[in-house]
Amino acid sequence: MLSRRSFVGSAVAATMVPAVSWAEVGSPTHLSAARNVAGQFELLGLQRTGDIAFKVPLPARGHAAVAHPNRAEAVAFARRPGTFALVIDCATGALLRRMDTPPGRHFYGHGAFSLDGLILLTTENDTETGEGCLGLWDVASGYVRLGEFPSNGIGPHEIVRLPGSDRFAVANGGIHTHPSSGREKLNLDTMRPNLTIVDLEGRVWDEAVLPLELHQNSLRHIAAFSDGRVACAFQWQGDPFDTPSITGLYKPGRGVSLVEMNGDLLHRLDGYAGSVAVLGPNRFGMTFPRGGICQTFDLDSAGSAAFQRDDICGIAPAAQGGLATDGLGRVHAISADRLEPLARHPVAFDNHLIAINPV
Repeated sequence: MLSRRSFVGSAVAATMVPAVSWAEVGSPTHLSAARNVAGQFELLGLQRTGDIAFKVPLPARGHAAVAHPNRAEAVAFARRPGTFALVIDCATGALLRRMDTPPGRHFYGHGAFSLDGLILLTTENDTETGEGCLGLWDVASGYVRLGEFPSNGIGPHEIVRLPGSDRFAVANGGIHTHPSSGREKLNLDTMRPNLTIVDLEGRVWDEAVLPLELHQNSLRHIAAFSDGRVACAFQWQGDPFDTPSITGLYKPGRGVSLVEMNGDLLHRLDGYAGSVAVLGPNRFGMTFPRGGICQTFDLDSAGSAAFQRDDICGIAPAAQGGLATDGLGRVHAISADRLEPLARHPVAFDNHLIAINPV
């Protein structure tokens, strides 16, 4: 485990480095990986209107990105089981740094910055043991690796920082994979996903699991409310005729429970939730790209609304509700009762839409 004191020198160094702000690159509100009509991969900055603020090339398909909280800098992760991530200056498109995992590790496509932006945490796989780990990288020193600690599970996928703190929610999906087998799932009979709350020193503050009969409901994507609750998006790995709800909610100290979903709708989704976002104090949204559905959930009324859009997957909070993207290049605005088209671009947006400064 690492002491917070070891980061003091980095903090001093960071204050001496001039940085370009997000406002200086067109004030983008969101980031997304995409593929253009020429088959090339890019990282795009989107404005709240759906317009493109900037685009920078990527050498291969991206999965998700994470935006630095203060400066126009993003880390774009290769799709699992990639071993590299690219630190990109979004003002110039320059590659600032290539991050490579140590031998025996690969990324899972997601990361999260500490509250002060000085540390980046990345979800990783220990290929020898199959256990998940969280890598720590010193941002001010050029994303030098500081070390790692266990993720408290197998297959950690998305990690998000809990608002206003340096505690993080980790979606341990429970699925064991190995680079030699590509994306093959090696332990479906014994998998046991969990949601873990952890701090920067590796201390586990909470762990939540579903009942044993739901052990094949792989937790993949998560989004945090301001009060520490976490909306959960699952991917069912069991019998497709037995599909349980793939939407859940974690409450601190009270575990995680599934949110009821309409049965007819549920069976159209192929057991696959693509992404999730908190859209208000008691509201969240989720995408189901295989079913072409975006659904919002109101926790006050226990109501929901579903909207049909082909290949919709990216979703993120925005000032007036939310934004969503799809594989046909469309950007949509999400309001209380509708999904409205904002813009369309000659690209195929990838899985995730990332809010630069979540509202």
